[in-house]
Amino acid sequence: MTSYDDMIDLLDSFDPRDRRYTLLRLKEELGDQMPGEESDVNMHFHSFFSYNAEEWSPTRIAWESRKEGLYAAGLCDFDGLDGLEEFIHAGHLLGLRTAVHLETRAFLNEYANVDINSPGEPGVTYIMGAGFARLPAPGTPQAQQLTEFKASSHQRNRALLQRINAGLPEIALDYEQHVLPDTPGGYATERHIISAYLHHSKDVLQDPVSTTDFWARILGKDTDETIELLSDTAKMEETIRAKLAKRGGIGYEAPSQTSFPSADTFIHWVSSCEAIPMITWLDGTSAGERNARSMLECLTAKGAAAVNIIPDRNWNITNPASRAAKIANLNTFVREADAMHLPVNIGTEMNKAGLPFCDDLDCDALRPHKEVFLRGARIMVGQTLLSRYASFAYTSPAAKAEYPAAPDRNRFFEAVGARPAMALAQAQALEEMGAEKALAWFHDHVAKA
Repeated sequence: MTSYDDMIDLLDSFDPRDRRYTLLRLKEELGDQMPGEESDVNMHFHSFFSYNAEEWSPTRIAWESRKEGLYAAGLCDFDGLDGLEEFIHAGHLLGLRTAVHLETRAFLNEYANVDINSPGEPGVTYIMGAGFARLPAPGTPQAQQLTEFKASSHQRNRALLQRINAGLPEIALDYEQHVLPDTPGGYATERHIISAYLHHSKDVLQDPVSTTDFWARILGKDTDETIELLSDTAKMEETIRAKLAKRGGIGYEAPSQTSFPSADTFIHWVSSCEAIPMITWLDGTSAGERNARSMLECLTAKGAAAVNIIPDRNWNITNPASRAAKIANLNTFVREADAMHLPVNIGTEMNKAGLPFCDDLDCDALRPHKEVFLRGARIMVGQTLLSRYASFAYTSPAAKAEYPAAPDRNRFFEAVGARPAMALAQAQALEEMGAEKALAWFHDHVAKA
């Protein structure tokens, strides 16, 4: 008999058949023990398709989210949508509200000379597409652009490896051999690369003393400090990343307009996929983010229609002065976004060890924004359902024609997202009835709520 721990491990198998079959078994055996939903959300989980610190698959994220009673959960991987169907199906099976996003980095010409939210990379902004309902059909321009995003990411990764390898020939990596095997969909990130260097150094140098001496020299640390870092993999990888890949490191190269896709290109692509172009915000301390309203107006003029925040970075801070300043920045940003009727998406990413499973929306710093954050989660779920089953995307001409005022559109999409989590049988029925009847079904059920 397979134990619970063994089944949980299988949820993270690289074989999708293992994940799907195991989730069915867990649902059958433990589904009636699931807690009721609470008011916690995490709409920004990275999975092992990009980088998850716990190596969780989309299926595992859905299971853990339902087991913890999350109101809603969002998958958000870098440069890919490999987990989309898996995550949405798992949500329908488990009774979990879901949405699927995509994150990348783009170049924002208007801010070419200042840092925005990618420290040390002037002009580069993290940016997202939110509420993708389906994979782009093969052969379409949307599918081709997605392929190009991935190819561009691989090109940057290989260039980074080449620069680091030149400086650290003792532990030089081969991209295909040492990095890609840890990525089931082939979407390697900078974090995968740094992790690979650390693990490869231990294989090559073979003994702890040689490994310690090597990294002490590279990082400019004394032996005791390096030993302490090596005992904490997460801290060690962050330290190596700062030394090798960030500004001043041997692998760093200043970005240019050709290093990343333009923000305009990405926003146009997201809209053409019937998803929501989404602005990301770090903490308001950079030159690019200092004037929240200006940045929001710049990107909404290009078609962005929502924002993403990682709240934990803005209040869970030891230094009192820094904490107070970042909470003040957070308050300003949320106020500006809400005044512009931009849905706010939040989450913890879980792409670094030690990050919380979800935000504490009842803590003093976040409680004032709890309803804004929950409204944003509901809108993302509503966007996913309406786009997937009714071809009625948040930024589509049809939605803007029926709800020309953003507050009215937000209310309708939020009402759809607030409905009880979509069950698998109902999702299949909506597929069969077609977009026009499905939209009427949503309107009818919202009116009756």
